[in-house]
Amino acid sequence: MSGKYQAYPEYKDSGVEWVGNLPVAWDLSKLKHMFSIINGSTPKSGISTYWDGNITWVTPADLSKLPNFQIGASVRTITEDGLNSCGTTIVPSGSLVLSSRAPIGSLAVTSVPLCTNQGCKSLVVRESVCVKYVYYYLSVMKEQLNLFGRGTTFLELSTDDLGNFPIPLLAQAESENIAKFLDHETAKIDTLIEKQQQLIKLLKEKRQAVISHAVTKGLNPQASMKDSGVEWLGEVPEHWVVAQLKFNTKLMQTGPFGSQLHAEDYVEGGVPLINPAHMINGEIVPDPQVSVDADTQDRLSRHKLAEGDIIFARRGELGRCAVVTDQQVGWLCGTGSLKASLNERLTPEYAYLLITSDGVVAELSLESKGSTMDNLNTETLGKIRTPVPPVHEQRAILAYVDEVSGKYKQLVDMAENAIELMKERRTALISSAVTGKIDVRNWQAPTSQQQALEQTA
Repeated sequence: MSGKYQAYPEYKDSGVEWVGNLPVAWDLSKLKHMFSIINGSTPKSGISTYWDGNITWVTPADLSKLPNFQIGASVRTITEDGLNSCGTTIVPSGSLVLSSRAPIGSLAVTSVPLCTNQGCKSLVVRESVCVKYVYYYLSVMKEQLNLFGRGTTFLELSTDDLGNFPIPLLAQAESENIAKFLDHETAKIDTLIEKQQQLIKLLKEKRQAVISHAVTKGLNPQASMKDSGVEWLGEVPEHWVVAQLKFNTKLMQTGPFGSQLHAEDYVEGGVPLINPAHMINGEIVPDPQVSVDADTQDRLSRHKLAEGDIIFARRGELGRCAVVTDQQVGWLCGTGSLKASLNERLTPEYAYLLITSDGVVAELSLESKGSTMDNLNTETLGKIRTPVPPVHEQRAILAYVDEVSGKYKQLVDMAENAIELMKERRTALISSAVTGKIDVRNWQAPTSQQQALEQTA
């Protein structure tokens, strides 16, 4: 890695391609010489005395959601009886836990004693080893760990293969200094990444606020206003109409349910059925496996989608919807969805912006039916009151929104690209340090005054 970091004076070939050359004083070892590898297990489900105890029980899903390198809690816990029933072992704090089933390689250092399920393996230190150094090393070796995985239905990393995974062997004091160096440098990069993520959040909020103002107040700041009579909407331009959505639709139709559609009706690669999962950021993204043949399409013809229809999610995330394009004509409204055909007073794209606005989403949630989750029906949707400007104003607002969205998208793209570059630099820095491509033996943690200067630089 070029730049301000120096290389070691002399190197030798490690014999492993992805490790490359190592400093002459380093050797290559295997994980099994440094750690005892403990397999996880799962108590039987349905036995109440095995679950919800005081023993942390980690799964790959727990490892994938960590805010930092440590793990000390899990979604599910087990009891002492549960632990004894499945034969796994509690590993001490300061151990490494690694997901050994696809995706292989998520890992953490334990901050409390815990055990894992069979999708993870624990590495318990056998001798004097800097665990944080090993954590950094394995964190940049996910691709290589996956190459060691075996299996036809899913990849799994065996105990033997994990134990034989090569790792540099160096003086503990040196590995500890590498870990301290990486703690400091990655923290700086992570801070910059977090700032970019906050910027992205603010940009998206600002974009949404600008759009919401345009679709509910119009583009003319001098326009005379009137009370809409709708709490979330407030005042609207005087010449706008405020009406229930049902008065601006020709048809509202829920998707097929009950005996109308059976499991055996589904085919692969047929006519797509559009359910809530297929509405992504306002676009319809079909699943080839959720489709039916032409005969079923004809039988369910009343559920066919037409260009300009809006298709809504009936359950869960209310306000999730998409506008049907000319390429999606004839596709079918799915069981979990509802479609609306608009009349000439309301353009589909403008209606989409209204329906996805915070005010309408809140109104839908308030009015929706369902004890366990929000559930949208045609009656609830039809009652929602929305502003309806003249069509030429709707089109002008849409043109303005396109322009504004493009500007904000460009800024968001720039921030996202910056994050990717910083992540790449973070990975490259870790890889260079843990494999000895840069020499940080003489690195010292900066003083508080130096750190303050770094933060303002």
